Amino acid sequence: MQIASLLSLGLVAGVLAGMFGIGGGAIMVPAMMFLIGFSTKLATGTSLAALLLPFGLFGVLEYYKNGQVNIPAALLLVAGLFVGSYFGAKLTLGLPDIVVKRAFGVFLIVIALRYLTTE
Repeated sequence: MQIASLLSLGLVAGVLAGMFGIGGGAIMVPAMMFLIGFSTKLATGTSLAALLLPFGLFGVLEYYKNGQVNIPAALLLVAGLFVGSYFGAKLTLGLPDIVVKRAFGVFLIVIALRYLTTE
């Protein structure tokens, strides 16, 4: 079940990254925490591992040294991101700017509410 969840999360994160230019902290970290049950640190380290090259390398190494990276989970997220970002970009390029702007705003509010209402 976790394999399917991680692949799906990578796909959704890829679509949203393609649509809004975001991925790790705004999508994958909260989803791994709330939907998959990862701790904040494990979710952050795993997200960085999925987004490793070129900008996450030093952060990933630090989290990895502290046992806070799930490599198999990161690889599954990468597979979903790879495919999802393409479809997210295709979808967004076909939408009016105002629709994309409002959709992103709603998405951020949902994430904010989730952070504010859970421990």
